[in-house]
Amino acid sequence: MIPSSLDEPLVIALDAMGGDHAPHAVLAGADLIRKRYSNISFLLYGNQSVINPVLEQFLQLKAICELIHTENTILAEDKPSVALRQGKDSSMRLAIDAVKNGKAVAMVSSGNTGALMTMGKIVLKTLEGIDRPAIVTTTPTIKGKMVMLDLGANIDCTADHLFQFALMGNAFAKVTQGLKSPTIGLLNVGSEDSKGNDRVKAAAAKLRETTLPLNFYGYVEGTDIAEGTVDVIVTDGFTGNVSLKTAEGTAKICHALVREAFMGSFAAKIGYFFAKASLKRAFSRLDGRNYNGAMLVGLNGIIVKSHGGSDAFAFSQAISVAIELATHKINEKIMQEVKLSQQTLPVPPTDDSIKIA
Repeated sequence: MIPSSLDEPLVIALDAMGGDHAPHAVLAGADLIRKRYSNISFLLYGNQSVINPVLEQFLQLKAICELIHTENTILAEDKPSVALRQGKDSSMRLAIDAVKNGKAVAMVSSGNTGALMTMGKIVLKTLEGIDRPAIVTTTPTIKGKMVMLDLGANIDCTADHLFQFALMGNAFAKVTQGLKSPTIGLLNVGSEDSKGNDRVKAAAAKLRETTLPLNFYGYVEGTDIAEGTVDVIVTDGFTGNVSLKTAEGTAKICHALVREAFMGSFAAKIGYFFAKASLKRAFSRLDGRNYNGAMLVGLNGIIVKSHGGSDAFAFSQAISVAIELATHKINEKIMQEVKLSQQTLPVPPTDDSIKIA
């Protein structure tokens, strides 16, 4: 957690045109953050003719914003390669450039995920020792919250990639969850050592054999995601994305079925009246808006991806994630993990070290 009064001024760059409900959701979300934190300001990137009329509704927010005009916007249907070639002056690209140039400590966008990842990797590059960035976020569990990655950035991964994801997930959990030694699980089709493909088995071997202070739990299964068996779950982007979307769909089903049950009869409606407060608290834990904001972890700069359909509250949560990551210097902590891992690699023998028995 971070205090409401930040120790030093923070500037956050916002892609004001990204997402289904931009720019209103972006500006309204930023205004919620303004009320929550002091010593913060924003760089807004987008079409001023669209943004200014909305910004006039938030005069106190306007006072801490700088609007940089651009008429180019990356659309949801744009292919990443096209966005990269044609979107150099887009609101998304300029917000990323602000992080690259040191004008902002982080950027937040609800725009095209593929374009955001591609641009972020080209502009910011990856951290030293990291081959591929990943998408990481927190999700609700029976026990509280859990960190999961990758959620869609990398469809195919090697054992080394999964090992690096574990390092980054470990650092992310320490920062966002305040954990000293997060437990790390590797998602698999079973908990037995014989289960899984060669890639997963090799990653597990690396995690078991490392001398790093990683709290590796072992294999976990799909049911462990909701149960909160571990603090961090590591998997490839294909499996992670399917798991996340399945969980989101399940939460919606539960909400709909409970509402339907309570509206089924007059007696049920009376029961709902008395249970309303408790149900509201329960469903709040399943509300995806409370967990909005996924970091594109592994990049040499902080990019936070907000859900494309985010409303003002959800977008404010994504900004809050960006503030927390910047305040706690997430990339410095990741680099510490990576450097430690590199120091533990076996050193090839030199001529001086070879002895004849």
